[in-house]
Amino acid sequence: SGKTFVVTGTLSRYSREDIEALIRQLGGKASGSVSKNTDYLIAGEKAGSKLDKAKQLGVAVLNEDDFDKLIGK
Repeated sequence: SGKTFVVTGTLSRYSREDIEALIRQLGGKASGSVSKNTDYLIAGEKAGSKLDKAKQLGVAVLNEDDFDKLIGK
């Protein structure tokens, strides 16, 4: 709750719309771009430039398994 997430790349278990809806349902914010205000980047296959920017800014990078653990799933 209260955290900002960015989703990038191709996910295997979630559609982007589904994971962003889940983030909002749990009280988080789903953003389209990585910034210093981003708490987590959820990165799938072929994450690209958003992953590079997240690493540059020191944003925590999660895969789908990490995200599931974070939300207690």
